[in-house]
Amino acid sequence: MGRVTERRKVIRIRDGALSSRPDTLVTEEPLEIRLNGKPLAITMRTPGDDFALATGFLVSEGVLAHQHDLQNIVYCAGATTDGTNTYNVVDLTTAPHVPTPDITLQRNVYTTSSCGLCGKASLDAVRTTTHWPINDTPPLHVSPDLLAALPDQLRTAQRVFDRTGGLHAAALFTEHGELLDIREDVGRHNAVDKLIGRALQNGHLPLSRTILLVSGRASFELAQKAVMAGIPLLAAVSAPSSLAVDLATETGLTLIGFLRGPSMNVYAGEHRLALEATAAPS
Repeated sequence: MGRVTERRKVIRIRDGALSSRPDTLVTEEPLEIRLNGKPLAITMRTPGDDFALATGFLVSEGVLAHQHDLQNIVYCAGATTDGTNTYNVVDLTTAPHVPTPDITLQRNVYTTSSCGLCGKASLDAVRTTTHWPINDTPPLHVSPDLLAALPDQLRTAQRVFDRTGGLHAAALFTEHGELLDIREDVGRHNAVDKLIGRALQNGHLPLSRTILLVSGRASFELAQKAVMAGIPLLAAVSAPSSLAVDLATETGLTLIGFLRGPSMNVYAGEHRLALEATAAPS
């Protein structure tokens, strides 16, 4: 696993009995993202897939949309005073045709593993910067049974979670329920960026025929990332936020929460689900 996990000594208490043992923990380290040599953002992440994470972050920010928009990405050597490469600083160089965003002190952002991006842009900004308006024509038409089977696939594929219990996951599925990719990170927004970044690197954007499943809740930021990548359906095993529902409603995103077995709540975009009408209880 490399730097994805670390071992730490813990004191274990079980039924009043004490014992000492090593425990496997998920690694959390900062990653500084530079754009054309200038600092842009710092995110707390689990090391691994750093290039995809940084690339996906720039897709979510509306900077990148196509594979050829990214000219180069490297780790910055000499990231410390003694010249050691910490592999915690990456620099992305965009192609000459890509407009460089205005990087100011106000624009520099800091993200955490818990809340994601602080001071996120409004719904208006998302609408004006997306390169991939949701346009799955013909629309996806999936059954609740197909969606109900996805969380088990996600859980089965979470290798690091089994060792630490401390990671979030995000997975991309086809409209037929086939797993395309899965990424794990201490921050679920980073896991989504890793998925989207790999898709751009492979020339697969927009992801207009896919389903995005995330562990935990569906925040505004995760809904925004789905919209920015052209993903038409976002499902979460926990609750969405009110702003995520607002964004889904305005952009045409199908948003599903509390996806647990055959139970789920559909908050927006119900036209993509094969639903059988039933009479409401009297």
